[in-house]
Amino acid sequence: MSTNIIAYQGHKGAYSHLSCHHVYPEMEAFACESFVDAMFMVERGEAQLAMIPLENSTAGRVEEIYRLMPKTQLHIISEHFEPVNHCLVAKKGTKISDLRTVSSHPQALAQCDGNTKSLNLAQVASLDTAGAAEALLSIEEPGHAAIASSLAAELYDLEILRENFQDKTGNTTRFVILAKDSHMPKLQPNITFITTIMFTVRNLPAALYKGLGGFATNGVNAVKLESYMASDTMQATSFHLDVEGHPEQKKMQYALQELDFFAKEVRIIGTYPAHIFRVKHNEKTQD
Repeated sequence: MSTNIIAYQGHKGAYSHLSCHHVYPEMEAFACESFVDAMFMVERGEAQLAMIPLENSTAGRVEEIYRLMPKTQLHIISEHFEPVNHCLVAKKGTKISDLRTVSSHPQALAQCDGNTKSLNLAQVASLDTAGAAEALLSIEEPGHAAIASSLAAELYDLEILRENFQDKTGNTTRFVILAKDSHMPKLQPNITFITTIMFTVRNLPAALYKGLGGFATNGVNAVKLESYMASDTMQATSFHLDVEGHPEQKKMQYALQELDFFAKEVRIIGTYPAHIFRVKHNEKTQD
């Protein structure tokens, strides 16, 4: 039986750590060096869950996750949208005018690129945001800053020189929560469900078009489609598909039957309620 641990990639104070606290405050958040480590802790039963970032509204998808998921038997049981408030942090007593370099994860650097350039700061890539913040403690010469969360600043006793340092407001990261066992929720009429499917198309003309056509003709809304190379041969392309629907709905069953005809290695890796962020965003776009 797995312990009451939720694993995440990064140092203490990373945005994944912050998300663990927001969604599962009763669980122990465990820091891992890599996404692989976090995911396989769950696979081995050493952690109950893993909090994994999938995409960011500014910097795009976290490509590594799409290649890792087929190598596990994990299931998506939930999703979480975390608003990102990047902070420019440095040792206490540091002034913005003193700064020469800024370090962070490449995704965070990309999300703050405009503000970083406006301060003429040289960018230094780091494995993660919180790690960049912690590394400041061991740098003796002045002029160095990091882009990290307010939690990282608090944990490592750093000064926040500027909040909301990201270039665009509304910057948000979507996380998926992974578990070893499937948690198929009961179909309820007033809840919007997301189902995530992985598949590889067959070697047939227009196979992708026809496979996805079943969702269109049955009124199932596809909200995300990502492609990635499934092998080292660069011959087989696999797909990650998110649709609004539940496998117990007739329209979903018909759509999945059509997908099965034109695709292979079809695997439903999770059905879960749509996060409130997604629901509110849909309401705004429909106004």
